[in-house]
Amino acid sequence: MNAALDRARLASIVDAVAERLAGDWLLVGGALVALWLEPRRTTEDVDVVGLGGTEGERAALLGLAADLGLPVEALNSAADYFVRRIDGWREEIVEFRAGARGRVFRPTHTLFLLLKLRRLSEQDLADCAAAVAQARAQGTAIDAARVRAALDALPAADDDALAARRAALAALLNA
Repeated sequence: MNAALDRARLASIVDAVAERLAGDWLLVGGALVALWLEPRRTTEDVDVVGLGGTEGERAALLGLAADLGLPVEALNSAADYFVRRIDGWREEIVEFRAGARGRVFRPTHTLFLLLKLRRLSEQDLADCAAAVAQARAQGTAIDAARVRAALDALPAADDDALAARRAALAALLNA
């Protein structure tokens, strides 16, 4: 297991992606939360997806991890599977960082919620609450109907705790 990465270390890693790696990248997961929503948040890896979806992008991430003295699993591109399953995801990203060689994007609040709701761990729910609070504070629209429809389309929860978290997310959207 990797050591937790704090906000400062995460910022340096994301900056390195934009400075050293060519192309466009999408930052999701706990690293994004720490840099965008909740500065005290830590995580064990940086979920970053090459927008081209190529093996070359994955190889570049692995090389960057090694160059930064990180274990290769610290830069994780597996989230691309989940991102690409969401219709219209490319219209739901905004530039987050720009560097000498590349750009790092983040999801809109709506896409962020859509990415979190399938697993919806306790941490995911806390991240969603932070996203909803930020969107409201900034006056940024969330497509609540789309998120509710995605929640409703999920298979029935296999445990009461997950069902309760889903209900809590729905309540956040209705508040």
